[in-house]
Amino acid sequence: MIKRLSLSLLIILCFFTFVVNAQKIDTTSSFRDIDSEKYFRFQFDNDYFTNKDQDYTEGFNIQVFNPCFAKNPINYLIFKPKNAKMVYGVSVEHISYTPENIGSDEIQFGDRPFASALILNSTVVSTDTVRKSRFNTIVSLGLIGQGSLGETLQLGWHQLTRNVLPQGWRYQIKNDIVLTYTVQYEKELLRANNWFSFQTTSRAQLGTLFTNAGVGFNMVLGLINEPFSAAADNKKLRLYVYIQPMAHIVGYDATLQGGMFNNDSVYTIASGDVERFTGQYVTGIVIQKYGFYAEFTRTSITREFATGRSSNWGGLRVGYYF
Repeated sequence: MIKRLSLSLLIILCFFTFVVNAQKIDTTSSFRDIDSEKYFRFQFDNDYFTNKDQDYTEGFNIQVFNPCFAKNPINYLIFKPKNAKMVYGVSVEHISYTPENIGSDEIQFGDRPFASALILNSTVVSTDTVRKSRFNTIVSLGLIGQGSLGETLQLGWHQLTRNVLPQGWRYQIKNDIVLTYTVQYEKELLRANNWFSFQTTSRAQLGTLFTNAGVGFNMVLGLINEPFSAAADNKKLRLYVYIQPMAHIVGYDATLQGGMFNNDSVYTIASGDVERFTGQYVTGIVIQKYGFYAEFTRTSITREFATGRSSNWGGLRVGYYF
């Protein structure tokens, strides 16, 4: 029985390793779980951590979970499984993209256009502790374009770090609405006490910013958390590493192709040049103790358009439960 399970796990690992997410900021994966209905978490991504300045260059997410958000009228649009433990949250998110030569004041043909988006997310995380599964739903509303302040934020960051000042934001993707619906499903397949766990994961997005679908897995090793347990204890030390490879089929990416309703962008990537299959590989380390949460992560992604290249960035998350 153990040999068969080991063989099955090996086959799954090999398969997903070669089909390794279009969503840049992930806040709901089970290895990022904080076992509380009330908590705050801040995430900061930047390619500064990898000594580069291109493609996905900056992102942040300010997230608050509290039972009071159960009354959010947007939750009527969210699927909530029966017999599941639910937590409700909202977050403000910002993402920015640039071409490689940000110091040029000319359009970088063949490279990624400048783009940024400012988004408000409403999130419901539903955990079934009996079936060891969780269903996460996010409804996002926001703006892509000049109104999202991508130029202002990047200019301020580069002045602070004494880096090259960006010159090409005048050619960025123009203002358009962001409305996206995201669902994610995770299922725990294997757990060895409190030191190893393995989950499959699938995710789909439909909307004006990103439309895609993907599959992958999470593997966690160390003094691990207990996201699928009804008896988790936040006072225990949690210290673990994880990996998350995912593969995505891409339908639409407004950061490359421009907004769906505004066709006035000066420069975009043609639909035929968008890579329809992308792979992303995430590794990280998490520590939790007495409600404090800290995580450092490193992400690599395959090229997202024909003349692009693979890219990398790092991220830092800190949080605390009330």
